[in-house]
Amino acid sequence: MKRGKKPTRRQKELIGQQKIGNQFLNPNKWLVRQFTASKVLLIHKETGKTRELML
Repeated sequence: MKRGKKPTRRQKELIGQQKIGNQFLNPNKWLVRQFTASKVLLIHKETGKTRELML
């Protein structure tokens, strides 16, 4: 399994804008596994849960 990397400032802004339910994602708790023009694959630091965001 690939390891995630710390998000850049631009990636943090994109992650922070994503709303799940009534809360926004905290970019400090997510690592970026893959970043393309159309999607972002994230890994949660504590739980290991993965999430795919469409841009």
